[in-house]
Amino acid sequence: MSNNGTVAQQSRVTVPSPGCLAAVMVPIVAVLIAASVLMVMHYRQERANERNKAEALERTADLAHSYARDMMVAPNGFPGQEVVRGIAERHDGRLLSYARSEDSLTTTVRFFGEYEDTNMFGVSHSRAYHCYSIVLRKGAEGAPQAKTSPLEECNVI
Repeated sequence: MSNNGTVAQQSRVTVPSPGCLAAVMVPIVAVLIAASVLMVMHYRQERANERNKAEALERTADLAHSYARDMMVAPNGFPGQEVVRGIAERHDGRLLSYARSEDSLTTTVRFFGEYEDTNMFGVSHSRAYHCYSIVLRKGAEGAPQAKTSPLEECNVI
């Protein structure tokens, strides 16, 4: 109260206590740390998934070369379509096209490679695929020679 009996207004500036400031900052810092850890984990999982997929696609190239070797040792010259389909399936492939002529056999096969795809919720098994054109031609000595070429696009049948 003032001297004349009225209530005087006091203007005071209050400064938050250090404990109050810490109570506000600690949850913010904790959230930032948690977000950083999750971002790093996600980045590492994505890189691992990309490596796994690349390895699966490399395996498809090995499967294509193995398929071509089996095609060259097939008895009686160039094998028929059903035999080719069976050879492709043994090598985790799917026959997309078959074209046979007097001196060559051209096939297009989609080969599959499985890999593990990891995310925050667990591990799933995925399939990567790549298509290859395999051309068998009779060489000068009559033995078939194979040429395996990767294709940019797969025509889905």
